[in-house]
Amino acid sequence: MIQYSLKCSEGHRFDSWFQSASAYDKLKAHGMVTCTHCGTAAVEKAIMAPRVQSSRKSAAAAEEGAARKAQAASEAQTISEPVPSEATPASPAETAPSSSAPRLSEPTTDQERALAALRKEVEANSEYVGESFADEARAMHLGDAPERAIHGEAKLDEAKQLIDDGVPVVPLPFRPGRKSS
Repeated sequence: MIQYSLKCSEGHRFDSWFQSASAYDKLKAHGMVTCTHCGTAAVEKAIMAPRVQSSRKSAAAAEEGAARKAQAASEAQTISEPVPSEATPASPAETAPSSSAPRLSEPTTDQERALAALRKEVEANSEYVGESFADEARAMHLGDAPERAIHGEAKLDEAKQLIDDGVPVVPLPFRPGRKSS
């Protein structure tokens, strides 16, 4: 796993974890690395300080750091989760969670609440077809499949081809939740 500091063309900065440097390059080439704040795909690596471990560190400390990295990597969601503000609280009391403070995953602004409501509505009233979205949408348009509300994922060139062919599609302002078996 490797962590990169990233910056979009709008000046937003955020961090993200990748399986490897080549995985980052592959995702970037396919337009799948986007800003967590504005969604633009015009994202580049930002200058970041290297993490250098001194030789005096004990093996236990190194293992603890690796465990923290693994936990952070399993919790990180590349692309879709906003990164907290870069402002640092002045005292430890300000960092303590209060019972009235919203959880990070809860919407706090009107726009976030509207997007959450839209997502809930879409997921409740349509079928998730995953990466076969383009094929399903085309089949419904041609009459080869029954018409129904669907949502899923399509590559940019597939979506453009659907639009060029007159298939009515609309991009969603969020990533669909993955169905896990």
